[in-house]
Amino acid sequence: MEESFEFSKDLFGLDQSQVRLYEAFLRHLVLVMAALAICAVSAAAARHRTDTQAPPPTWPDQQPPADTGMIPLTIAEIKHLFNATTTSTPSLLHAAHWSIWRRRHQARARWFHKRARLAIA
Repeated sequence: MEESFEFSKDLFGLDQSQVRLYEAFLRHLVLVMAALAICAVSAAAARHRTDTQAPPPTWPDQQPPADTGMIPLTIAEIKHLFNATTTSTPSLLHAAHWSIWRRRHQARARWFHKRARLAIA
């Protein structure tokens, strides 16, 4: 029982002193679930506006498009951007630029992965 309790403390990011009371653990759990719900709703609402991916390849030898676009905002990306705006980061512009670069890179990797899968089939 103690091992599963230790794992749950690490999973939710709690210190040892923060989980001595069951009530404190429940408060933290509710706040984490509410934050996750807000991020999930935001990602779902922004999905159609932020999905600029190029159409997937249709044959294995197809050349990649000049711009593969970006994947839509994910829950993790929204959490990352929200944390960048609420904490004292060196540069909010840098965090936004990094987010755009990462989403473009993921879209490009996804396009090439789909093309490679066409070559196998």
